[in-house]
Amino acid sequence: MTILATLGVLLAIIAIIYWTSKNLHVIIAAPLASLIIILTNQMNVLEVMLGKEQSYMAGLAGFLINNFAIFMLGSILAQYMEASGATQTIANSILKVLGKDSPYKGLLAITLIASILTYGGMSIFVVILTLLPLSRPLFKELNINWALFPLPVFLGAGTYTMTTLPGAPSIQNVIPTKVLGTSLTAAPVISLATSLTLLVFGMLYMAYCLKKSLANGETYTEEEDETAVALADKAPNLFLSVLPLVSLIGTIFLMNQTPNVLAIGLLISIILSALIFYPYLPNQKEILNTATIASVVPAFATSSTVAFGTVLTLSAGFAVIQEWIQQIPGSPLISLSVSTALVSGIIGSSSGAVGIASSHFLPTYMEMGINPELLHRVVVVASAILTVVPQAGVMITFHNLSRLSMKRGFKYSFILVTIGHILALLVILLLAPIFY
Repeated sequence: MTILATLGVLLAIIAIIYWTSKNLHVIIAAPLASLIIILTNQMNVLEVMLGKEQSYMAGLAGFLINNFAIFMLGSILAQYMEASGATQTIANSILKVLGKDSPYKGLLAITLIASILTYGGMSIFVVILTLLPLSRPLFKELNINWALFPLPVFLGAGTYTMTTLPGAPSIQNVIPTKVLGTSLTAAPVISLATSLTLLVFGMLYMAYCLKKSLANGETYTEEEDETAVALADKAPNLFLSVLPLVSLIGTIFLMNQTPNVLAIGLLISIILSALIFYPYLPNQKEILNTATIASVVPAFATSSTVAFGTVLTLSAGFAVIQEWIQQIPGSPLISLSVSTALVSGIIGSSSGAVGIASSHFLPTYMEMGINPELLHRVVVVASAILTVVPQAGVMITFHNLSRLSMKRGFKYSFILVTIGHILALLVILLLAPIFY
């Protein structure tokens, strides 16, 4: 029974990875993979799939209840910023300051744009869409191999602004606050140290890859496509463009201890955007409709991964695997990190992994008396260690939009994000005894 249960879990993991990598949507793949676990672990199908507590649907609904507002409001703000031309203004201003006189400066400019937009509450999907029409001409002008495009994107949007920078409005940083009672600035000193680690490693790795590429004589060889579009004639100035982002970040820091501070901050920024971008947006109703509808699928996709994870953690097979993990010698934070990273790699979602860890792992570690702020930062960082996997929705979307094959570009984002977050986790483990 134990062997079959464990094999069933492994089979379900392989199945969901295979199905999603073959473009079967995770909303469909997740319940199918859950059924494999249920049948091989001899669980009650109806109870585990449809029960009101400790079930697939309970996991899905619970995540939606706690986080859908963030998905929706974040999508609306992103749509206001994009439709008004504010993101273009910010990007152009940065490019003007840093210049286009060297390949590395060009990559740094893209990194900075991605960082500002992500730290300002934009989802990585919006960041990618914003960067594409700006980056292609820049890469072509500087004759940089397009395969290096993942480096500045994921350094700016998938590392320190997502997991470690104090106040980061990412969904990964929000979820643990619901369980631990922490804030978005949890463990600030350690967070700053890990942010610096991620940034320095990322910049050094990006410089190394660029130098190697240039030494090998690699150039921009991509065909032109429709992403290289002209900018709109009418757009807000830089002051107006950054005002909603500054408002959001300011609200997070000023109201740091207020429940649901991110939702409040997003709402304030949306109202501000509606007012200051009014001359640039003839149809705000359309913006609200488009943004709200666009938020539904990502929210349900992430919720589906959490739901699959709920079934996974309820199974006898996973209990066996978890027991092996908990026997890892050293700090309990190591076993928590391994469990969270493993789940992230399985479901291809760092936010989903944080949701599962918050529901199923963190209560146990809280009972051990470990500081909640420390647990918060460990879980968020660990969730990103294996988030760059082929079946992850963000990776599939990124490679489809950029027209860059996994074979050419995947290794850069994988090394950047995975190694960077392993180093960040090591910094946490070293500093934890000093500060906590």
